[in-house]
Amino acid sequence: MSTRATQLPDALPRKLGLATGMAVVVGVIIGSGIFRVPSPIAGAAGNLTGIALVWVLGGVVALFGALSIAELAAMYPAAGGPYVYLREAYGRPLAFLFGWMWLLTTPISWAAQSLMFAEYLGFFVPIPETVQHAIAAVLIIVVAAANVRSVKLGAVIQNLSTSAKVLAIVGLSAAIFFFAPGGAANPLTAEPLGAAKWSGIGIGLIAALWAYDGWENLTTLSGEVRNPQRNLPLALIGGVLIVIVVYLLINGAYVRALPLPQLAASKSVAADAAGAVLGRAGASLVGALVMLSVFGTLNGSILSSPRVFFAMAEDGLFFRTVGKVHPKYETPYVAIAFIAVLAVIYVLLRDFMQLAEGYVLGVWPFLALCVIGLFILRCTRPDFPRRYRALGYPVIPALFVLATFVVVANALYAQFWSTIASILITLVGVPLYFLWIWWQRRTVPAA
Repeated sequence: MSTRATQLPDALPRKLGLATGMAVVVGVIIGSGIFRVPSPIAGAAGNLTGIALVWVLGGVVALFGALSIAELAAMYPAAGGPYVYLREAYGRPLAFLFGWMWLLTTPISWAAQSLMFAEYLGFFVPIPETVQHAIAAVLIIVVAAANVRSVKLGAVIQNLSTSAKVLAIVGLSAAIFFFAPGGAANPLTAEPLGAAKWSGIGIGLIAALWAYDGWENLTTLSGEVRNPQRNLPLALIGGVLIVIVVYLLINGAYVRALPLPQLAASKSVAADAAGAVLGRAGASLVGALVMLSVFGTLNGSILSSPRVFFAMAEDGLFFRTVGKVHPKYETPYVAIAFIAVLAVIYVLLRDFMQLAEGYVLGVWPFLALCVIGLFILRCTRPDFPRRYRALGYPVIPALFVLATFVVVANALYAQFWSTIASILITLVGVPLYFLWIWWQRRTVPAA
């Protein structure tokens, strides 16, 4: 297996510090999910105890994953993140399969985020649907151009947008708690806690993991983080902890503002909760907050996700051109432009919001395989330098793997055909890998 990640000089300079690393983790995780999935979670969990358990368990699963994968990030601080870990533990075919899944989901995710931004902009200014799509396409182009121009510019945008996002969510939560009615009129005290509805916990956990997804994006930037053996583990673990606190706070505010049946039935829970307590101004505030949140997530994803394709191109598993570094700006400009073009095409063709949500389970099995790879590498490379060792090893990594596969199994049970479709689409990458290798051997002359 290749140790190329530790032998080659850095193709991309290390310009990102700890603060930006945490901003990427927090900014990518906190996107649109926290404004959408609390309602189905409330419906599935059935009571306050169940809601609290879903959000806490989802946070614990994400934290256990970050605690585990941080060791791999410190071992292989190179562009690509999970792609590199899978390649080192299992070999090139499985790494290629991850890259194929990443190629399917990344432009769709960018399209979905930009479309949501444009849709909420229409809350303030009446905009026809066709114009919303055009605005979404322009947003992708502008943010991609900023990240091509300079990784530091992308980092500044990420730091500012994430800080503003977290402060806005905390401020909204505080306002709801402060202005919500007390006594018997307060839904939080009127609703009995109840016993946990275990049959709905697993279903709710799928939605919660969608809201917690994105922390792994930082690892794709590993090749550009300064002092990666220290900063990557700190950013991963610290960022996930911040998100857990923010999520519990805003969910407490939702429950304080809305009775449980209304919370479960809401189509826009944040706007309904703010509107119930703060009136029309509160709903407008939430609209602006969603735009800010989605913008930060889009920038964080554009800053990080293309590094997977850059790493694949460096390995000869993707078009070589995608691995080019801009001679002046020192960014993987072709990789960023390539995914941006796909995302713009998706935006202009149709609304991919539902497709983006339905395919999110694609990444979690690969994260579990990365953590299993941690066990493999502990055995096959015991003397490899490890500045950070996974806390709670082997229990915490094993629990993350178990929890991930339980959630996937539950998805198969609850949403069989859509989950099977996602798995089959991913597995299309297997014949594509061998087709790619065959094509490479025919077109690239032997050394």
